[in-house]
Amino acid sequence: MSSGKVKEEEQDGMSVHSPCKLPLSSDSSPPKDLAEVELELKLLQAFEIYPPNKLQGVHRYFVIFGLMEYLKRSFDRPFSSEEVLQLLDRFYNIEMLKSDDDEIDILNHEEEFSLPPSFFMAEES
Repeated sequence: MSSGKVKEEEQDGMSVHSPCKLPLSSDSSPPKDLAEVELELKLLQAFEIYPPNKLQGVHRYFVIFGLMEYLKRSFDRPFSSEEVLQLLDRFYNIEMLKSDDDEIDILNHEEEFSLPPSFFMAEES
């Protein structure tokens, strides 16, 4: 065996064929740095308080604000809503969680208040 081939097979003290070393492929994601992993873990912990199913409809903005505050307390730095939405996008398809237009129409529907007729009959007696 030539010395070049030995160096090629034993990079970093491990054989290229060692089960400990993962093969490089285009499908594998790049390694995340520790701060990024910690940020994702804190976000997942925040889901216990602010459930992701509330990211639809009227509660959406309250949940995003709550997540911003939770991350701010956890890391002692402010987080913008854009940062929180980017983090959420790693786990959920945000576009699929947006509220329906029908729900907005229901919220905007105004009905004039009036007392029931039985209230007036009880008063006359």
